[in-house]
Amino acid sequence: MDAAKDNKISPTSQPAGSVRDGSVDGDNGKSREYDDDVVRVIDKAAERRLCRKLDFHVLPVLAIMYLFNALDKGNLGNAETDGLSTDLNFKDGQYNLIVSIFFVPYVAAAPFANAFSGLLAFGVFHITNTKLYPWRWLFIIEATATILFAAFAFWYLPRSAAEAKFLTAEEKELALHRVRVDSSSIVGEKMKIREAAKVFKHPTTYGFLAIEICLGVPLQSVSLFMPQIVQRLGYSTIKTNLYTVAPNVSGAAMLLILAFLSDWRKLRFPFIAIGFLLTFIGFIIYAAIDDVEREIKLAYYACFMMTWGTSAPSVLLSTWYNNNVVNENQRVLLTSIGVPLANLMGLVSSNIFRKPDAPKYAPALITTACFGGVGALCALALGFFMVWDNKRRNREQGVNLTASDVSTSKLGDGPKSPNFRWFL
Repeated sequence: MDAAKDNKISPTSQPAGSVRDGSVDGDNGKSREYDDDVVRVIDKAAERRLCRKLDFHVLPVLAIMYLFNALDKGNLGNAETDGLSTDLNFKDGQYNLIVSIFFVPYVAAAPFANAFSGLLAFGVFHITNTKLYPWRWLFIIEATATILFAAFAFWYLPRSAAEAKFLTAEEKELALHRVRVDSSSIVGEKMKIREAAKVFKHPTTYGFLAIEICLGVPLQSVSLFMPQIVQRLGYSTIKTNLYTVAPNVSGAAMLLILAFLSDWRKLRFPFIAIGFLLTFIGFIIYAAIDDVEREIKLAYYACFMMTWGTSAPSVLLSTWYNNNVVNENQRVLLTSIGVPLANLMGLVSSNIFRKPDAPKYAPALITTACFGGVGALCALALGFFMVWDNKRRNREQGVNLTASDVSTSKLGDGPKSPNFRWFL
């Protein structure tokens, strides 16, 4: 395709990174290289059409996959309020042990799933005319739907934009170019473990992982034990599960609000810190209330704040470190470690909500709040380090650049490159 004639992507003389050739021939194990010889000027209307098409074809499927992925985990807490431990004759600590074992292979979660799990449990717990306990039907229905949808998603989702049947050749090239400009100096690169492991040479990697750890405990505490927290307000089993829906829906709304604000301001770390602080305040408020039934409105409001602070950081944090890791191999490795690390902190959450501490769970609430507070401090510390380092680099080069001003084609060496600028 002649980029100069096409007007979707055309060359100009301004310095920036670009696709070396305009062909899209699938992955075929080949790497896409970029240089500064040609700049692609994007037709914004064409880009918007591409984004709408991707949003329409891909996002709904991914959203439903996230829902099913977290549904069974969220419903462990729902099932516990309906007598799971009693029906299975669990002794003290055995429910916590089961939840801990569950988290070893567990990978990801989503706030929409937690909201839907409460709504689903509300409906399923009305099933009483069968030989099976209602909480058993909960998992049977979930498992069947998950397996069926997984088969559909495996068939439907493309491996990459180059293999997406719903995109034209021009849209495939534009999609590839957008990935290139937004991230790697090489796109479609074959995985190399030795190259990927170099990400651990960067001190900021450990800062990101520390924030993931701090995120994991509040995230899993809300997902696993929100039904028990709400049950303390004095509601019946069915109402308890219904009343977990609103906090989780508000958490999903707060996720969207903070995510859009983050994109608008082109900043990540302040909004991650805000999320952690909301969680910290929510858990502290709830832990400080002695008689929640007398202060039921304040206690229920605290439940909303708990979800506000766990949803947004889980999305923004992954985006933040992917914005700052230029090498595609290193990004894959860091994501594959960071996300499971946060979810494995469910091992902590599942063992701090102990039955002897019921119904208030004061030690668990305070512990979770502390993780939220430390997470906010870690996010602010790492963010301010990046601000300072960007200023240092600008001062040494005698320029005033931000991350968006630097072509990713110059950033193959990551922070070692003098041209590197942190995405804040």
